[in-house]
Amino acid sequence: MLSEQTLLQDTALRGVAAGLDAPIVICNEAHRFIIAEQLREIGVTGARIVLEPCARNSAPAIAAAAFLVAEQNPDAILWVMAADAAIQEQKLLMDALASATQAAAKGYIATFGIKPTKPETGYGYIERGAEVADVPDVFHVSQFLEKPDALRAAELVRDERFSWNSGMFVARADVLLSEIETFEREVYGCVQDAVKNRVTDHDFERLSSDAFSKSPNISIDYAVAERTKLAVVVPASFGWSDIGSWDALWELTPKDADGNAIFGDVFLDCAKNCYVRSDGIVATVAGVEDLIVIVTGDAVMVSHRDRAQDVKKMVARLTAAGRPEAINHNRMYRPWGFYEGLTQGDRFQVKRIHVDPGQKLSLQKHFHRAEHWVVVAGTAIVTRDTENILVRENESIYLPLGIIHRLENPGKIPLTIIEVQSGPYLGEDDIVRLEDVYAR
Repeated sequence: MLSEQTLLQDTALRGVAAGLDAPIVICNEAHRFIIAEQLREIGVTGARIVLEPCARNSAPAIAAAAFLVAEQNPDAILWVMAADAAIQEQKLLMDALASATQAAAKGYIATFGIKPTKPETGYGYIERGAEVADVPDVFHVSQFLEKPDALRAAELVRDERFSWNSGMFVARADVLLSEIETFEREVYGCVQDAVKNRVTDHDFERLSSDAFSKSPNISIDYAVAERTKLAVVVPASFGWSDIGSWDALWELTPKDADGNAIFGDVFLDCAKNCYVRSDGIVATVAGVEDLIVIVTGDAVMVSHRDRAQDVKKMVARLTAAGRPEAINHNRMYRPWGFYEGLTQGDRFQVKRIHVDPGQKLSLQKHFHRAEHWVVVAGTAIVTRDTENILVRENESIYLPLGIIHRLENPGKIPLTIIEVQSGPYLGEDDIVRLEDVYAR
């Protein structure tokens, strides 16, 4: 069963439970504010949020983390985790981590091999070899296998030598870097330069775009795990699931008598084994089986559960078509809070803006739109050219096209306003920032 925290928060809290130092989070620039907010919500302080200028897969990202740690302590042991896994048995996880850490201290690169519970075709597999002589319950890796077809998966699940590849690694920083340099010298050099020439941006660290973008796009599995002689596996059964698809969420979620898992405002009739989630409007599903139905504020997805992994193909098609839904969510987080679209039409757009206590937006102007702000909760200070105007709940203010303006929350509670934009162009890139406390 999933917890009430996000997967990112659960991942960070595992490090807290293990008594580790504050995490290093390698992420895309677009996710930096929501990550910072989610860590703040669970009380994780001191995290280093490192921004990738472009996506280059897991090997460059892990190399960046290893370089950062090695600056202070090359012998430090890293626990590398993606933030999209669910784990049910925390104590068993900690027991497996203790074995992996012991192996890592001796110079091995340890991963967790999860005992299969079904013939899964969405995961890679690990074949274990002989037991490591000086580390109990840890085995040399005989081979890594790619995601199998259904027939091969059925064979593997019956063979006790094979386990699911969790994609988690435990290793010393210097060992990781040495193996990356051995097998992927270009990745090593590019990321080394990107880390060396990083810049600090408010609470974030930005890797050098010129250097990082030149790195090969390659996963840590292809770059190191499948080639190194140092790979070992810790067999484990701590209730791990890679939440890489909606079908995986269906498996982890409590279900009704007909096998349906639902979230939000959902009504079902004669439906079986479906996963239905609505984050807004009511969703009704009738007379179907084995479907995934996801309703959000800006898109609807319907898929057979057997094809849930194909969502990546649809995202690629949306990206190729230039659709903003492929990369932007309806709710967009910023360092001062968030905004979300409510409705949009020809020459107008309505948004809800949430500003955290003590925060303020940039001093800015627009060339193509005017704005009307209505305060519905809290109190605002609005800069309008040379004026500073106090706007209370149920009051409003008009900002003509071209006027210099800023929104600030001076109070102790969140500020919520409804913003009505009007004009011939309403894109987010029609912002001229004149001053910004977040150095954007």
